Amino acid sequence: MGRPGNGRNAMNRREFLITGAALAAPATPAMAQTKPLKIGVMNDLSSIYADDQGIGSSIAAKMAVDEWSQKLGVPVEIVIADHQQKPDVGVSIARRWFDNEGVDVIMDLPNSAVALAVLAVASEKNKAVIGSGAGSSVLTGPMCSRNFVHWTYDTYSWGNSVGKAVTEGGGKTWFFITADYAFGKDLEENCANAVRAAGGQVLGAARHPLNTSDVSSFLLQAQASGAQVVGFANAGGDSNTALKQAGEFGLPAKQQLVGLTANCLTARALGLAAMRGVKSSAAYYWDMNDPSRAFAAAFQKLHPTKIKPTDMQAGMYAATLHLMKAMAQTKSAADGVKLIDAMKAIPTDDPLFGKGLIRADGRKIHPMYLLAAKTPEESKGEWDYYKPIATIKAEDAWRPLEKGGCPYIKA
Repeated sequence: MGRPGNGRNAMNRREFLITGAALAAPATPAMAQTKPLKIGVMNDLSSIYADDQGIGSSIAAKMAVDEWSQKLGVPVEIVIADHQQKPDVGVSIARRWFDNEGVDVIMDLPNSAVALAVLAVASEKNKAVIGSGAGSSVLTGPMCSRNFVHWTYDTYSWGNSVGKAVTEGGGKTWFFITADYAFGKDLEENCANAVRAAGGQVLGAARHPLNTSDVSSFLLQAQASGAQVVGFANAGGDSNTALKQAGEFGLPAKQQLVGLTANCLTARALGLAAMRGVKSSAAYYWDMNDPSRAFAAAFQKLHPTKIKPTDMQAGMYAATLHLMKAMAQTKSAADGVKLIDAMKAIPTDDPLFGKGLIRADGRKIHPMYLLAAKTPEESKGEWDYYKPIATIKAEDAWRPLEKGGCPYIKA
């Protein structure tokens, strides 16, 4: 997810190789006897999610490795590849990594269709997968796997948090503009369920292809519906395009806009005049507290375009740290289920997400935050885009375990 794809983060094959070499943690003599844990970061490096994940996800993972690898006695290597938003490309990379290149764990995986395809390969080969960019809640529901941890967010936590809060605040009728693939449909469904549960009504929805440059026809449908709230169940460049064109069409004058995935990069791309009052939710925002600000400052210095981190990139830091803690116990990543079980057995604790746990279905549990975009007058400077307006307790943010439909939990 990110600003519209403009190639700034695209990397040619030589750059991939340089990056892969640069992201290896130096081994101390005590660590040299242990086979390095090899992490494959797979995401979008050249299109609509390149800023929200992209090279920033590997930078965040490398920050965790630099800080904790030697302390935990776990040497780590990181490689990165672009799945190009295509499940078949993701599968091809996963098989090559597992079969030929010694990758132990695949991480990040924005685009839920790609994540599901890669997870099928990992389950077949008993390798571990950790999704920070992946969003669909089916990953810990009907399509759950013992080889998987879902870290930062999912479509249930995003949709449920905002849908419930906005409906209870008076936005009783909704219309959705949705990206037409697994992630968008799941996000819409989860938010719509929360709206109805809070006493609201969904008047309709319009679905657009991934990476759409013109959503005018969908915005006209939203206007014609007369809904009080227009919810954008898309992400990255698609979300930016839709929110920008919604402002140009004058929707904010009569309808409340909810950017279900909007973040600091969305606000930076569009400006606060366009984002004024847009609501969203997140597990991390860079300006929440001292640890979040410290991480953001260090990340920004390392990122080639000097952006602040998204919640998914923060999730890559925290998940990599927890993965190394599990690896310190198992001493091997050869058995993916055993490694994931070790992650579940250790309570989570890191500077960005605080204390939490990984549930039996693989769902990482932590609080979520309801955010509202500031007005230009409220902002105190560059990157000061959001104000937290509510904390959603962990027990309220996530779908209950018994309602997920994870087959091995039922068994």
